[in-house]
Amino acid sequence: MNIQIIGCSHRSASVEFREQLAFSANQVPEALSQLRARYPGSEAVLLSTCNRMELYIATDDADNSPSHHDVVEFLAGFHGLNPIDVFEELFERSGEQAIRHLFTVAASLDSMVVGEAQILNQVKQAYELANEGNHAGTFMHTAFQRAIKVARRITSETAIHTKRVSIPSVAVADFAGQIFERFDDKAVLVAGAGEMAEETLVYLKAEGAKNVRIVNRSLDRAQSLAAEHGGMALPWDELFTELERADLVISATGATQPIVTRESLEPIRRKRSDRPMFILDLAVPRDFSSDVGEMLGVYLYCVDDLKEVCEKNRRGREAELPKAHRIIEKETQEFLADISHRSTGPTIRRLKSLADELKQGEVDRLFNKLDGLNDRDRAEIQRAFDRVVNKILHPPLESLRAEADLESHHGLLDALKRLFKLH
Repeated sequence: MNIQIIGCSHRSASVEFREQLAFSANQVPEALSQLRARYPGSEAVLLSTCNRMELYIATDDADNSPSHHDVVEFLAGFHGLNPIDVFEELFERSGEQAIRHLFTVAASLDSMVVGEAQILNQVKQAYELANEGNHAGTFMHTAFQRAIKVARRITSETAIHTKRVSIPSVAVADFAGQIFERFDDKAVLVAGAGEMAEETLVYLKAEGAKNVRIVNRSLDRAQSLAAEHGGMALPWDELFTELERADLVISATGATQPIVTRESLEPIRRKRSDRPMFILDLAVPRDFSSDVGEMLGVYLYCVDDLKEVCEKNRRGREAELPKAHRIIEKETQEFLADISHRSTGPTIRRLKSLADELKQGEVDRLFNKLDGLNDRDRAEIQRAFDRVVNKILHPPLESLRAEADLESHHGLLDALKRLFKLH
C-alpha cells in the first residue's frame, strides 16, 4: 500500500496561503468525489482546519497512484489557483513519514498549541466524512483508527493534556485576559456557532463573561449554543448593530470571504466615539479584512498572532514531549509491521494452499497405485510428503517474514507471486 500526504500547516505556510487552500465542510465531499473519479483505485481523507489542510491518499497500485505533482494540480485546480504558485508551499510525506505525521497530528503534537483537544475531534470528523462517501478503504480505516488510539494513549500516559490548551483558550485567557481585568462587565460578541465558537464560549464563561451575544447565519444553532453556554442568540443581520456596542469581538465563522471590511466598519467606529474595540479573528479564511487593524481604536488579532503565546505553551510541555514521541515511534513501527504482515499473509496462505493441493494430489495418486498399504504405511508416506513440502517452502517463507518490516519485502513478495503464479 502506498500512502502520501500533501498539505500545508501553520508551521510552513502563512494564514493568507492557508486561506486560499482551505476547504469548507460542504466542499470536502465534492473534492473527495472528484479525486476518486480521477483516481478510481485511491482511498482519501481530507483534513481542513484553521491551521492545516492535508490530503491523505493511499493506493494499492504504485503505477496508478497520483504523483506529488498530480495532487498539487488537483488541489490548485479545485480552488482555481495556479499549481506553480502553490507547489513550493505544500509539503509532502510518504510511507513511514506519512504514518508518523498522521499519528503526530492526531496526538496534537504538531498543533499550534501542543495538547489542544480540538484537533483529535477534527481528525475524527475528517475520517468520518470520508467514510460517509466511501472514500476511506481498508487501509485508511486501519491508519486513522490507529491514529485515534495513539492520541488516546498519549493523553493517558503523558502529562501533555493535563492543562487543556487550545486556540480559543489562548485567545480568551492570554490575549483578551491581558486587555481586560474582568469580563463580567464587558459586552462580548461571538460571531459564528461552530466548534471554535463553542469552545470559545466555554472559556468566556469560565472567565466570568455574562453579557454575551451570539450571531450566526443559522439562528437555531446560535440559540442552541446560547442555551447551553449562556448568552443571547441574535439573527445574522444584527451583526453590525452588535459591533457598535461590543467591547470584545470573537469571530469564528465558516465564511469564505471577509464578512467585515474597513469600509463597512468605519461608520460603526465613528458611532462608538473612539471607544476601543478588541477583535480576535479566529476564522480561516479570516472574517475581518487585514486593514481593519489599521483603524484608530481597533485592535485586531488573527490566528497567526497567537503563535508567540502558543510557542510559549509548547515550551512549557517540552518535558513530556520525548515520552510522547517515543510512543509515536513505537506505534509507527508496529503499524508498519502489521501492515507488512497483512500484505504478506494472503500470499503465504495461497502458496501453502497451492503446495498442499499439489502434494495431496500426488499422495492420492501414489496410494491408488500401491496395493496393500495399511494405515501405518499411509500415515508415514503422508508425513514424508508433508516434510518435503515444508522443507521446500521454509526458506522462501522465512525470507519473506524476515523482510516483512523492510522496504525490500514488496519486491520479494512480487517475485514470489510471479514465480509460483499466485494470482
